[in-house]
Amino acid sequence: MNDPIKTAHERADSIFRGFLPAHGLAVRESQITLCHQMLDALFGGNILLCDAGTGIGKTYAYLVACVLWLQADRQGAPQPITISTASVALQDAILKEYLPFLSSVLLEWHIIEQPLRGVIRKGKERFVCDVRLAQRLEQISADTRPRTRAKLLQLLKTCDMDAVPGLSAFDRAHVCVPDLCRRDCPGRGRCRYQQYLKSARGMDITFQICNHNYLLADVGHRQRGFPPLLKDSRALVVDEAHKLPDAIRQMDTRCFSDAVGDELCALLADAQYTNTARRLSGDLSALWAAFGQGGGVSTPAGQNAAQSVQTPFAANVTQWAAPTAVVQELRQTIRHLAAGLPRQTVHRLEEAAATLELFRQGDKSHILYIERGPQNSVTLCAASRDPAAALAENLWPKGRPALLTSGTLAAGGSFVRTEQQLGLAGDARLRRCQAAAPFNYRHNCLLYLPTRPHLEAEAKYLAAEIEALVLACHGHALLLFTSYKLMDLVQRQLAGHLPFPAVQAWRGGQRTLELFKTMPNAVLFAAGPCWEGIDFPGDCVSLLIIPRLPFPVPDIISNAVKEQYPDLRAYIRAVVVPEMQRKLRQGFGRAVRLETGGDLV
Repeated sequence: MNDPIKTAHERADSIFRGFLPAHGLAVRESQITLCHQMLDALFGGNILLCDAGTGIGKTYAYLVACVLWLQADRQGAPQPITISTASVALQDAILKEYLPFLSSVLLEWHIIEQPLRGVIRKGKERFVCDVRLAQRLEQISADTRPRTRAKLLQLLKTCDMDAVPGLSAFDRAHVCVPDLCRRDCPGRGRCRYQQYLKSARGMDITFQICNHNYLLADVGHRQRGFPPLLKDSRALVVDEAHKLPDAIRQMDTRCFSDAVGDELCALLADAQYTNTARRLSGDLSALWAAFGQGGGVSTPAGQNAAQSVQTPFAANVTQWAAPTAVVQELRQTIRHLAAGLPRQTVHRLEEAAATLELFRQGDKSHILYIERGPQNSVTLCAASRDPAAALAENLWPKGRPALLTSGTLAAGGSFVRTEQQLGLAGDARLRRCQAAAPFNYRHNCLLYLPTRPHLEAEAKYLAAEIEALVLACHGHALLLFTSYKLMDLVQRQLAGHLPFPAVQAWRGGQRTLELFKTMPNAVLFAAGPCWEGIDFPGDCVSLLIIPRLPFPVPDIISNAVKEQYPDLRAYIRAVVVPEMQRKLRQGFGRAVRLETGGDLV
């Protein structure tokens, strides 16, 4: 009898050394080695952390490994493999580029008998409700608002709103599938969203693709005994896995705001429980008054009034008692009215009561803080001190192998920080591998570290250094800042001094990035999202300037985490430096994207 693992390795060699190159795809030995390690993890039921540098081709590595493993492991009912990513761009590339190409190659060489099928899973707020779309079209006149109507008419051809660029947030909110999707809806029989769900759960789906938040939402549903969002899967692949800890922290933070309270009152009123809604509204008014809403609480010195301010929850006697009345009202409502309320409304009431109970008790397992926004709005926030531990059992269940890959999972050659953040420390199934990027950094890069005079203003000094470097490289420069404020100050200092076109990429500046790629010898001032997920291949960027190392900015959460370490040095070594190293690697990777690209300074 053939050894299935050996057979899978041999087929992987044939695919990467023969079939894919025959169709024009460049293949590297490091890619083949990575695929072999992934196969071993899948067959062994293990969890593999793969720190794979840019340019290796890790996407094809895990797709081939998964297909070959599914072929060999046919036990039980057919189940798909879940692929979770951090970006919409990668999801679309997997579905529209990687899978069709790989499927055609494997079909041609008789490795598979049926085409590989994939489906992107995402929240219902991204899909069209046909009933609400028809109502919205009746409200929009072709004469007075032709562009808006034209965008809405495109949704008659697709139920995925992401496929219609330029659709306003207002229209998306008014035509999307509602949270409470009625079973007695008159359009349910022909509903395109319901048809999409049925297709996504089909037996012929090989890969179900989602983002990290949707994956974690599915985990949360399973923990609470709700219907799962994703179909049960044979294995999990987490691409762009360095972003998963942030998603875990975000999903695990509970918030209760005045907007949430108003929504709960509205849901009760809509269900004809007006007296209950009125009592709850009164209790909520007392709650927000106890926290100073509308009381003229001043904005801290140097803080923009439009920005949010976070402060630790250190309540006085009144604030300790304030949530009690709201919690009691919510629980009484659930106890007496649950049978007459929609299930989703009951769930919202339960979540609100559980969140406020944390503040009422001063729960020590959570980081409790208050976020004050514009117009002195108040949000009570509770973040778990160990969010990954709460998810680990359902995110990494026994019997389901997992592949986690990114170019920056390791810091300083160690996976310790990643293992802690993902709840994997001490897991006996854990395996690790590292594959360096194929780029010849030693040959193509020159590292330049200037000596800074301490007496000069930072922005003025940086501007002088940057001007000299940009002139020496004739433009082709990417300036990555850790602060939008510093970026703007330096740009102002350089205004009129550079003989090359210069542009600034602010938040959401995708058009600016595309413009930069078309401008010869241009200089791009960037920060924020441009540290990762942006591709500047070839000679587009020959000069990368990072004015400051990207150390994480202290906040309420990090200050609470710091308390878990014996001293500041231990915290910096275990948390701050690894986080900085990972972000620095991400930023550096924006420029060197091709083995044949230009030199980088």
